[in-house]
Amino acid sequence: MNWSALDAGILGPALIAGLLVLATHVPLGMQVLDRGIVFIDLAIAQIAGLGVIAADAVGLPEGGVAVQAAAVTAALLGAWLLTWTERRAPQQQEALIGVMFILAACAGILLLASNPHGGEHLKDLLVGQILWVNNTQLLWLGGISAVLLIAMRLGWIERLGRFGFYAAFALAVTASVQLVGVYLVFSSLIIPALGTRAHFGARRLCIAYTVGALGYALGLALSALFDLPSGAVIVWTLAACAVAGALMLRPRLDHSL
Repeated sequence: MNWSALDAGILGPALIAGLLVLATHVPLGMQVLDRGIVFIDLAIAQIAGLGVIAADAVGLPEGGVAVQAAAVTAALLGAWLLTWTERRAPQQQEALIGVMFILAACAGILLLASNPHGGEHLKDLLVGQILWVNNTQLLWLGGISAVLLIAMRLGWIERLGRFGFYAAFALAVTASVQLVGVYLVFSSLIIPALGTRAHFGARRLCIAYTVGALGYALGLALSALFDLPSGAVIVWTLAACAVAGALMLRPRLDHSL
């Protein structure tokens, strides 16, 4: 156990990144559960990642504006396609989301097949590099998160109907997947929302944010102390905090009924 690894200069920005991810992913994750389309985040995240891989394959500068534009464009195209399939085949939507995920994943593998660093790129896409976020990435994520939170608060997304939800989801996931990876995007969306399904309204939102924040903080600390991959540890600590929260904060049943 290496206590000197608890470096605020590294863990601080990573925790801020996690909190910014949670800011939009917690309320969106609740909508995902309500709609019964749990795997949409994996599909959109994989499609956004495919945009990044495609941009890299054609030689665009890594992390540049062009790469971000490619990721956003790919994610929005995925959002448009999901809107169309939900209108045409709502009963098969979950299956179609799964098909889109596997097609995007395989397309990424094919594009990386001739890249000598393909395995490293694929690992970064899945587990992210949350410990190495920089100020530019945090500002980008913070700006997108602020816009989306304002849009959700003012009801702009609902006014755009199905596409509004999918487009907001695409933007949120695109902003986060390059920092925290596909696994943490999925976990940030689903685990806090799933662990608080017994609660409602503002109480549920508050508990879900608390579960997510504790999961990220504990996961980052443990990964540093034991020199383990941060993304994987955070997924487990998110799940542990969600289970603990669900057990400790169960709504009391009214036995007078």
